[in-house]
Amino acid sequence: MLSFSSQTNFYQGKVRDIYTIKDEYLVIVASNRISAFDHILRQEIPYKGQVLNQTAAYFLEKTKDIVPNHYLGSPAPNVTIGVRCTPFPIEIVVRGYLVGHAWREYKAGKRTLSGVVLPEGMRQNDKFPEPIITPTTKSTIGHDIDISVEEILKSGLVEDFEWYQIQDYALKLFEKGTQMAKERGLILVDTKYEFGTDKNGNILLIDEVHTPDSSRYFMAESYYERQEQGLAQIQLSKEFVREWLIKHNFQGLEGQILPDLPPDFVQEVSKKYIDLYEKVTGSTFIPADYSKEQTQNLVQEFLATLIS
Repeated sequence: MLSFSSQTNFYQGKVRDIYTIKDEYLVIVASNRISAFDHILRQEIPYKGQVLNQTAAYFLEKTKDIVPNHYLGSPAPNVTIGVRCTPFPIEIVVRGYLVGHAWREYKAGKRTLSGVVLPEGMRQNDKFPEPIITPTTKSTIGHDIDISVEEILKSGLVEDFEWYQIQDYALKLFEKGTQMAKERGLILVDTKYEFGTDKNGNILLIDEVHTPDSSRYFMAESYYERQEQGLAQIQLSKEFVREWLIKHNFQGLEGQILPDLPPDFVQEVSKKYIDLYEKVTGSTFIPADYSKEQTQNLVQEFLATLIS
């Protein structure tokens, strides 16, 4: 754990440690922890925090012209400094294809997801006619729960005018992410966004965007051929970790025992995260092994420029 002058709060999420500075800024440290099915796995993934942070920073910079966000800078490889916002208690999941949780629900016979009616006759990995928004609640403990827009508005989790702005922002981000993925030979399959309000009431994009933890990608070149042949898609995301857990009888359900990831699989996961970073950004990943002291000093210097 780090410690900063003018620190007013600390919160540890599933994969991030978040420090509040003067109730105005956040120091967000992306750890090497990995979660799946709303459980934190016991093994950490080398360089995962750096990959997540640098991927998110890349996309936050590239999309700030269409959607305002909280990002102020990244003084260390696994650290982002952002404007402190009050988060909305929902996650905005945008889906372009029938995969993951949506497919598992569809396969079980359900034809409505978060209040959205799904077309009949779809196969796994088929493209939806238009991207759909399937919100979930945001839980710090246990599973996130699918929730409809009607339920969100009725419960007062988000005001009507806020929802329409959030929805517009989410679809614009997904369209931009889709275009950027296409340029890299990828398909942005689905993703989640989080939003909050700053002290002036402005709605900002917060947290991460288009990272391997929040998003799923397919290889575009082979998509149609593999779909026609009924083959599994070549996927870039942490879904393969979920698939490994499912094969080892774990989906976060009551009574199931969380298995340990073997060392060779941990290294494979790390390599996949790095490969995805290089694929989506077009940049070479340079591992950074900063000490706790180095990270703290770099962050403190950056904060000094904000609060001087």
